[in-house]
Amino acid sequence: MRGAVFLGNKQVEIRQFPDPAPGPGEVVIQMKASGMCGSDLKFYRPPPGEAQKALGLGERAEPFIAGHEPCGVVAARGAGVSEREAPIGQRVMDHHYSGCGVCKHCRVGWSQLCREGIVVYGVTAHGGHAEYLKVPARTLVPLPDELSFSEGAAVSCGTGTAYGALRRMQAAGGQTLAVFGQGPVGLSATLLGAKMGARVIAVETNKERLALAKQFGADAIVDASKDDPVKALKELTRGEGVDLALECSSAAAARQAAVRAVKTWGIACYVGEGGDVKLEVSPDLLRRQVTLIGSWTFSAMGMAECARFVADAGIKLDRIFTHRWKLEQAAEAYRVFDQQSSGKGVIEF
Repeated sequence: MRGAVFLGNKQVEIRQFPDPAPGPGEVVIQMKASGMCGSDLKFYRPPPGEAQKALGLGERAEPFIAGHEPCGVVAARGAGVSEREAPIGQRVMDHHYSGCGVCKHCRVGWSQLCREGIVVYGVTAHGGHAEYLKVPARTLVPLPDELSFSEGAAVSCGTGTAYGALRRMQAAGGQTLAVFGQGPVGLSATLLGAKMGARVIAVETNKERLALAKQFGADAIVDASKDDPVKALKELTRGEGVDLALECSSAAAARQAAVRAVKTWGIACYVGEGGDVKLEVSPDLLRRQVTLIGSWTFSAMGMAECARFVADAGIKLDRIFTHRWKLEQAAEAYRVFDQQSSGKGVIEF
């Protein structure tokens, strides 16, 4: 089979790999769609081997097939996997983490928190930018019939991450929600938050992404390249500040602004990976009773819940894709995605 790998220095190559055969407890998914996530850029951009070394994989580790937003159909089952558990042809997403399977975190669908260590498909094991993907059967999440495979790929990370954060923040109708960063996760948060009944204000520096946010339901937009976002958000809320602020960019300035823009008793949440932030504990947090949350992706159950919400709410999630690619176009796809001026990209099979 063919698979796309990151070679380092923004180079992508299509390589040939043996077709995977499922072992005990495993299934093989025939890929139909594999989403492109901002996290991919951490492995796309660095020099060769640097990302692998950071993950403790060693200097000479061969790159894995990329893609951690997989969606497709069950093509084969290994020993011990029943027809009921994984029917051949079943439409599935994949919760792209695998832990020990028996600890308290794994048992409730939070495999990424497993203390025994985790496998991350597309990062520390072969991922979805290939014709087939082998994973443990327990990582499968059924894809509702109402959703396309590309929509399932979006739910498999970016949209699911946004949904998980909004649930952690207890987002509800009547609240004002500021979403910092309108990349794939931020645009998903804007779309989902508006559907939940919140008044969404999108904060971004890129004009194209601000325009997309408006199309996706933002009540107002703030161009942080021109205006102080904290001041602008307070002006839009009659001086009070927003109820909720979700920071998706991982930029230090945006993280600081997200906390300072919420009202007294407000909630700020960080989902962007890496980077840092400097806060003044008393004025920024304590003396305004602000709650600050860190939210890392979602559980397998939360992933299923997100997909069901998208389907039941009639959300046209396919709108989030501004670019659709074939596997052989992966190098061009990431050159475009690396500019971070568009919506989400997806590789379709």
